Amino acid sequence: MPEHASPRGTFLKVADALKTQIEADPDMVELPSAADLMRDYKISRGVALRAFAVLQHTGVAERVPGGRWRAIRAGEPADRRPLDERIAAVITDEGLEAGAAFPSASVLAARFGVSRPTVTKALDKLEAAGVLASGGQGKVRTVRAVPIREERS
Repeated sequence: MPEHASPRGTFLKVADALKTQIEADPDMVELPSAADLMRDYKISRGVALRAFAVLQHTGVAERVPGGRWRAIRAGEPADRRPLDERIAAVITDEGLEAGAAFPSASVLAARFGVSRPTVTKALDKLEAAGVLASGGQGKVRTVRAVPIREERS
């Protein structure tokens, strides 16, 4: 954007540019970070966040844990459960029993597309709930109890 351009409405122009990118690239899942937008469009963080808010309001993008954003595709199923619930589902999905080794935070971060600290917070919740047993630093985390899946009616 030229330096003499009016800042009024800049976030709408950035949102339109991102929407065009999403539509042009069907494989695009993760949106650029706010820092990337700030650098590429020479805008402030507030303008970048307002652009993301426009995309969220129009149903084009959604926030993911870890402060990132992803594109929403029409007809594409998305798991919108909290991360700790999705991680707990790993136990039942993979048929893990009590005492079985649980995947590491790094493996789970890659699997769910979030940062390791975000996964660690979710794992801490599961440990507090008694679902997982902490192995301590450098030790393998294990399954303490298999979560009960609630039926919704």
